[in-house]
Amino acid sequence: MTSALGKPSIRSYSETDAAATLAIFIDAITITAALDYSPEQVQAWARPGQRNTVSWNLSMSGRTTFVATVNDEVAGFSDIDEHGYIDMLFVAPRHQRKGIARALLAEAERRVREHGGTCLTADVSITARPFFESSGFSVEQEQHPVRQGVSLVNFRMSKSLPSVVVSG
Repeated sequence: MTSALGKPSIRSYSETDAAATLAIFIDAITITAALDYSPEQVQAWARPGQRNTVSWNLSMSGRTTFVATVNDEVAGFSDIDEHGYIDMLFVAPRHQRKGIARALLAEAERRVREHGGTCLTADVSITARPFFESSGFSVEQEQHPVRQGVSLVNFRMSKSLPSVVVSG
């Protein structure tokens, strides 16, 4: 589906999105997050050259993943589980600051509410923390996950979703 005037359109992930979403994941880490993480941390997290579209597609297909497109190009992607946990929310560097992340987050929230959820949680990078804070998330704790033997820094964040009252 094409979006009007370059605004993002959200749709469910499909196998044909594997290469684009993998490229976005790697670029978002190696370009955007590289401002906040050391080269060693970036390599351990992104693992460029060590990932392939087949295993990536299996991973993405095994969760509730959705993509944002702009003029039929995949510009970002996210996911949400049944408990309101967002494992990934990544936007292509060239599409940043255009409302893509907000559209993806709104879709995650919509899907959680649809299933009666009352909270969103995510493990958020240093880079993404300001965006999540501006979207109503609060830091619960700083974390130090280890990837490929390298310690990273991220933040467990959450956002309560107030009940939506429908009057009729």
